[in-house]
Amino acid sequence: MNVNGRGRVSGKVALVTGAAGGLGRATAVRLAEEGASLVIVDTDADGSAETERLIRDLRRPVTSVLADVTDEVAVKKLFATALDTHDRIDILINNVGGGTSGHIWEAKAEDWDFIIRLNLRSAFLCTREASGHMRSRKAGRIVNLSSGAREGTPWTAYYTGNAAYAASKAAIHGFTRHVALELAEYNIAVNAVAPGPIETEKNSKRMRAMEALEYGPVRATPLRRLGEPIDIANAVLYLASDEAKYITGTTLAVAGGR
Repeated sequence: MNVNGRGRVSGKVALVTGAAGGLGRATAVRLAEEGASLVIVDTDADGSAETERLIRDLRRPVTSVLADVTDEVAVKKLFATALDTHDRIDILINNVGGGTSGHIWEAKAEDWDFIIRLNLRSAFLCTREASGHMRSRKAGRIVNLSSGAREGTPWTAYYTGNAAYAASKAAIHGFTRHVALELAEYNIAVNAVAPGPIETEKNSKRMRAMEALEYGPVRATPLRRLGEPIDIANAVLYLASDEAKYITGTTLAVAGGR
């Protein structure tokens, strides 16, 4: 751990969406530990306040914004606030995502639309705003959160469904690759991290309940264990740092070998 300007993203300004808990919180805190100033974004005021507290405990600057990043106007206001406060954005982490739609034969159109909007539209809107600023500076790092679900998740497919989530995360994979090609000439690296089965405070009970299932996440993962949010945060940190300056258009699987 490095704080107070001596870390791997020292002096950088990072904007992290969905930072009120889980992977977003772990990522925001990890970036702060390595010297970044943070703009954290979520719709959960209480969760955001706790993330902000953790970052302030590290003596790193942090701006917390309550915003729905699937809304175009809200995203424009968010980036205006971030730039007014910090003058620049060096790192964008598109972490917002989630949603369930059931098995395909019972899925509702409104659930499909919500999940695509949450997972894909949010990344599009934030990347569009960030890229305009980063192009003018000819520098930047964008990291999107895809998922092992982009290739289908056995335990989800067999027991609960949720093709909409899989489709949205596959789309993030393609979005990442294409935007990386568009922005390469401007020295902007665009990559993705694809988590496998990660245990968070919100899904712990559900994930543990599936441990004994034939196609459950532990049995289907070669390392035979669930991952932790810090595993994802470390991968995001790497792609956001200069250690990964010659990597772009790549989706890094952090999935225990699945």
